[in-house]
Amino acid sequence: MDITYRNDITISEYNKLRVSASWDAVSERQARAGICCSPFMIVAYDGEEAVGMARLLHDGGFQAFIVDVVVMPEYQRMGIGKEMINSIIDYIYSHLDEGEIIYVGLMSAKGKEEFYEQFGFTQRPNDSLGSGMTQKIIRKSR
Repeated sequence: MDITYRNDITISEYNKLRVSASWDAVSERQARAGICCSPFMIVAYDGEEAVGMARLLHDGGFQAFIVDVVVMPEYQRMGIGKEMINSIIDYIYSHLDEGEIIYVGLMSAKGKEEFYEQFGFTQRPNDSLGSGMTQKIIRKSR
């Protein structure tokens, strides 16, 4: 197995990876917009098959969010996720001037919190930060 890393992915590969993590597939329009609007994305390939991905969302200022971190189950615990997160963090550092600060958030899948702690992320809630929150909004036909 020879894992390579690129910054491109097809819509079908994107949704295949999402489904492999038991996440919802998204529409072609939403997937395309999400992929195109990410200033940085890294995709792990085994040959021509996408086996992992991670994206960065960034407001161009001091807030960023890591999303869509997924590695296909049969490829987990091989260092792929670690390589992808390190690449995102390296990208962030490369776009900061001396003395600048950026706050990077993410929402961990249940049970994966320790994976992110090795990169310096802190679990919430804690003594100074409240819980992270989320809401799934689905538009139904009228």
